[in-house]
Amino acid sequence: MGILDGRVAVITGAGRGIGREHALLFAREGAAVVVNDLGGSNTGDGSDSGPAHEVVAEIVAAGGRAVANTANIAEWNGAASVIRSALDEFGRLDVLVNNAGILRDAFIAGMTESQWDAVIAVHLKGHFSMLRHAAQYWKDQSKAGEQPTAAVINTASGSGVTLPNAGQANYGAAKAAIAALTLIAAEELERYGVRVNAIAPIARTRLTLATPGMGALMAEPEDGEPDLFAPANIAPLVAYLASEKCPLTGRVYAVQGGAISLLKGWHDIATIETDTVWDVDDIAQRLPS
Repeated sequence: MGILDGRVAVITGAGRGIGREHALLFAREGAAVVVNDLGGSNTGDGSDSGPAHEVVAEIVAAGGRAVANTANIAEWNGAASVIRSALDEFGRLDVLVNNAGILRDAFIAGMTESQWDAVIAVHLKGHFSMLRHAAQYWKDQSKAGEQPTAAVINTASGSGVTLPNAGQANYGAAKAAIAALTLIAAEELERYGVRVNAIAPIARTRLTLATPGMGALMAEPEDGEPDLFAPANIAPLVAYLASEKCPLTGRVYAVQGGAISLLKGWHDIATIETDTVWDVDDIAQRLPS
């Protein structure tokens, strides 16, 4: 018996990297999986149905259940089609893992409109569009008296929530927004039996290796040593968050190497107060720095 026996999961960006490992572990743990991947490049250009179908073939060969979907989740109707794939193929939806992402790094002074828009579309709009269509299904279930025990796991990043990275204003802004979206969705969807959490992962993938300085931090391990930065080392946390036995919601976890950390967002560290209206000079002298 696996921790995800009987559950149906949609995983975006599941053709390669971290998403692929999510899909493989979910299937081993008993879930039926919709493997979504447009199959584009690091920058989101082009498409290739191969990666999604290859992951499905691997799952089926091992005795699992999976179906491929190659829609673009940055498009409203594309996201809707992914949810429909789960319902048409497996008759239900229990888990949504938002993982798909691209990079178009540039410094702010030189970033183009298209570089900004493409990253925001895949990450932030993609997360919201998938969440919106899944939430409608779960809301309808709840209203019909069939309360779900569903889970959403979003994918934030240290670039947006713990360690701002120069050259990634588009990516970091989207990932920070995803963390906020997670907390809001957790508040809204709890009434429908849906838990919503997020991870901020670091692993050896084609996206992280394309980020300057990251490759050196995640070198291949020596023979016999555990590969702590392998994409497969992210999936166990996501599998637990997706399981019915997990009670957690509204959490954001950093997961990298051998560490999992619970993250907390913006909070007061110093405050000034006044009994009258604010004065510019007073603020200049007292403002926490």
